[in-house]
Amino acid sequence: MRLFAAVMPPEHVADQLAAEVAALRELPGAEGLRWTGRPGWHFTLAFYGEVGDELLPDLSDRLARAAHRTAPFELALAGGGRFGRGQALWTGASGDVETLRRLAGRAEAAARKAGVPMEQHRRYQAHLTVARARAAVDVRPHVSLLGGFSSRRWTVAELTLVRSNLPRSGVPGEQPRYEAVARWALDGAG
Repeated sequence: MRLFAAVMPPEHVADQLAAEVAALRELPGAEGLRWTGRPGWHFTLAFYGEVGDELLPDLSDRLARAAHRTAPFELALAGGGRFGRGQALWTGASGDVETLRRLAGRAEAAARKAGVPMEQHRRYQAHLTVARARAAVDVRPHVSLLGGFSSRRWTVAELTLVRSNLPRSGVPGEQPRYEAVARWALDGAG
C-alpha cells in the first residue's frame, strides 16, 4: 500500500480554503495549474511510499504511540508559497506549528523503527498543496493572494494514516483517491 501520515483540516476550514481556491482559479495563469480537490487537502507529516503488509502492524502500533504522546493543538491555514519554479502552490500553517513539526518527526521515526525505508530526513515544512504544474508557471499573483489568507483555527485532535491510490484510468485531470486506513486520537500522555 502507498501510505502517508497526515493531519486533515475539518470541513469548516476546508470550506474557507475552497473559497480561497475559487478566487485563485480566477487569476491569470490558473489554467496552467492542476488544482487539488478537497479530498487531497491535508498536511502530510511523513510520506512512506509503498509499505508491505507485513510492516503495517508495527507501523500502526508506533503511530498509535506517537499520537498518544502528542497533546491536541491549535492550527490554522495561513499564507502560502510555491515550490520549484511555480510547480507547486501551497498554503501554510499558523498556530502551534512546533507541535505539528514534532508530530511529523514522530511519524517519521515510527516508520524508521518499523522498518519502512525512508528517504533522507528533511526539516519539516508545514504545507497543504492546492495546485501543481508539470512545467514552470508564474504563480506570483497566486502567492500574493494566498499571502493574506488565514482560516479559522481548529484543534488538531487526531493523526491519520492514509492510503493513496494513484490514478490509473489515464483520464486527464484524474485525482488520486485517498482513504483513511487508521486514525488515532492525540492525547498528550507523554
